[in-house]
Amino acid sequence: MRMILNRNENHCQTGSRDARCARSSTTGAYAPGVLVLTRFRVPSAPDAFRARLEDALAVLSEQRGFLDGHVGRNVDEPELWVLQTRWEGVGAYRRALSAYDVKMRAWALLGEALDEPTAYETVTPGTSLNEDRPRENG
Repeated sequence: MRMILNRNENHCQTGSRDARCARSSTTGAYAPGVLVLTRFRVPSAPDAFRARLEDALAVLSEQRGFLDGHVGRNVDEPELWVLQTRWEGVGAYRRALSAYDVKMRAWALLGEALDEPTAYETVTPGTSLNEDRPRENG
């Protein structure tokens, strides 16, 4: 398994906070933000799909580490929908997906998403990017 690691993984907790660090509404702590864009193609029944998306967003918004989120529909291709969420960090996002309520209310919908990467690190001018390298244990 490959993990994306920051050169200074703890920079948000050490006082060298930068614009990538999001302040948690639940804990008040700073953490590097993660943007999650989950796209769907919905050829029919947009009203029913919208209700399911809104329910998924509601249950995700109840999870620790959630910062904000939106539901959107493409203006040029109305069959394309997006569920956009922001999280304190990738760990908060992954833990949220493991929550019982999320499994019951959102997993079936999330399984219908387009098969593409969804989680993005927050990138701001002048900050270093995460490194794609194997995590070392020990």
